[in-house]
Amino acid sequence: MRSVFRERAMAAIVAAVSVFGMLGGSSALGAEAQELNLYTSRHYQTDEALYEGFKKATGIKINRIEGKDDALIERVKNEGANSPADVLITVDAGRLWRAEQAGLLRPVRSKVLEERIPANLRHPDGLWFGFSQRARLVLYDKSRIKAGEIETYEDLADPKWRGQVCIRSSSNVYNLSLLGSMIAADGEAAAEAWAKGVVANFARSPQGGDTDQIRAVAAGECGIAVANSYYYARLLGSSDDGDRKAAEAVGVVFPNQKGRGTHINISGGGVLKAAPHPDAAVRFLEYLASDEAQRIFSEGNNEYPVVADVAPNATLAGLGDFKADTLNVANLGKNQPLAQRIFDRVGWP
Repeated sequence: MRSVFRERAMAAIVAAVSVFGMLGGSSALGAEAQELNLYTSRHYQTDEALYEGFKKATGIKINRIEGKDDALIERVKNEGANSPADVLITVDAGRLWRAEQAGLLRPVRSKVLEERIPANLRHPDGLWFGFSQRARLVLYDKSRIKAGEIETYEDLADPKWRGQVCIRSSSNVYNLSLLGSMIAADGEAAAEAWAKGVVANFARSPQGGDTDQIRAVAAGECGIAVANSYYYARLLGSSDDGDRKAAEAVGVVFPNQKGRGTHINISGGGVLKAAPHPDAAVRFLEYLASDEAQRIFSEGNNEYPVVADVAPNATLAGLGDFKADTLNVANLGKNQPLAQRIFDRVGWP
């Protein structure tokens, strides 16, 4: 299935050449701006299609440095005004908030970005923009738990699930953002009570990544897990029989459908304050919001598009439609320090 995604993603590049011209750029490019320096924490092979598509559409060459999110942010800070980086791309709004707090990003005004990317998926002042989405799912053992028994994130703190929950550590930015959204929705006291209840329901001490949580449910180590949608979709479409069977053994819940909606997060980026090629940087962000780039995000890495008119890939579409939380994701970063303090107080490792 993943090979099919790559083929579709590469095929989309050809269409990108003609369509991107309709999107336009923020200003004319001078001869000195025929390159772009990108710092990215996205490590997905299928993103090569994005870089090649942008080059074919614009003639702008991308020089890329990959690394871990916090390391790249620290690198830009250390480079200061002499940083060669034009654009920072990272995953999770919480990490974009860290770059924002460090004063590394410059505001961007772009009609293309403002029209195509929903307001809740971009910074209010244009410091960064979301280009793909992932939903935070609850997954359960279908042999032990009936459909409908879990409907909300809040249900995970119910004492009936004592010894059933597998989830990542409190330092994981996905969990910090999830708790940040709950702080925004329910307030600090309720969010802390929830975190305390989940700790009491741990099947084991937090360990591993999202994929490990799903596999643990399939293996009977726990009854419930929390994971991002693209990890589940990746297992579901895997060429490995064991991974596919693991995904098929668990039920999927899009939480809080009767209320605020399922928590979503983004992968996104912004133009760096010291960018030597700011016009090329804006054009790259605009390209990432094009239909073709949005399809590459989805077909290549099982991420939900942020542009409403672009449909998710077949695997994600097969999970069904869902109501997403419309909270501006900028709040996830703002609430991150408080979320970490709450996790520490309740003893969430």
